[in-house]
Amino acid sequence: MRKPEVSVHYIARAAIISAVYFVITMVSHSISYGPVQFRIAEALTVIPYADSAAIPGVAIGCLLANLNSPLGLVDILGGSTITLISAYLTYRAPNRYVALLPPIVLNALGVPLYLAPFFAQPYWLVAAQVALGQLVVIGILGLPALSLYEKILDRYSRTD
Repeated sequence: MRKPEVSVHYIARAAIISAVYFVITMVSHSISYGPVQFRIAEALTVIPYADSAAIPGVAIGCLLANLNSPLGLVDILGGSTITLISAYLTYRAPNRYVALLPPIVLNALGVPLYLAPFFAQPYWLVAAQVALGQLVVIGILGLPALSLYEKILDRYSRTD
C-alpha cells in the first residue's frame, strides 16, 4: 500500500491544488452550483491518482469553494466530505481510467441527498443531473488535467 508522505513540499502541493480548485470554481461560479452544474474544478479530482497531496488539496479546495454555496453548511460539509472520500478512492484506483469513476459516482449518488430536498426535485432527477455534469467535466478534462499534473510533477519533483 502506498503511504502518503508529509513534508513541506507535500503541504505546498496540497495548498496549490486547493487554491487552483477554489479559483477555478469562483471564476466559473455561475455554472458551479445547483442541481445542474458543470464545476470545471472537478477535473482536478482525478489528480489524487498521481499525487496523494491532491487528497487534502481537492477536499480543502471544495470546502473553500462551498463557503460561497447557496446551500450553506450542508454543502460545505457534505460536498467536501464526498470530495475527500472520492479523492482517497481515486488515489487507490488501479489505473488512470478507473480513477475517473469515484468523483463521478460518489458525487452523483451523494450530492443529490441534500440538493434534491433543497430544490424540491426528485432524487433520481438530481442524481442524473449531477452525474451528467461530473461526466462531462471529468470525462473531457480529467485525463488532460492528470497528464498535465504528471508532467509538472516530473519536471519539478525534488527529493523531499
